[in-house]
Amino acid sequence: MAMRQAKFQIGQIVHHRFFPFRGVIFDVDPVFSSTEEWWLSIPEDIRPVKDQPFYHLLAENEESTYVAYVSEQNLLPDDSGRPVAHPEVEEIFGEMCDGRYVMRQIQTN
Repeated sequence: MAMRQAKFQIGQIVHHRFFPFRGVIFDVDPVFSSTEEWWLSIPEDIRPVKDQPFYHLLAENEESTYVAYVSEQNLLPDDSGRPVAHPEVEEIFGEMCDGRYVMRQIQTN
């Protein structure tokens, strides 16, 4: 099985195709790598295929912030230019540049 190239990049802001949340990508799995229980908990009519990139997001909705794990097929680019209000954004990313977050440089001694 050939690996697909990820459509979205770390630091990119995206929103969910079906559910009202958005977030910034902080990691990418080339294929599904969560639990079978998690995958089966998704309603069958919108359950994604496993052989596609899955993204880890610092996500937000109207009520809260959280970490989300979302398939590529269920994400769309968020071109609003609005920052993501998740409290961990500043730990991983520095400033926004051209609508996308830039990863912080890791300091080594």
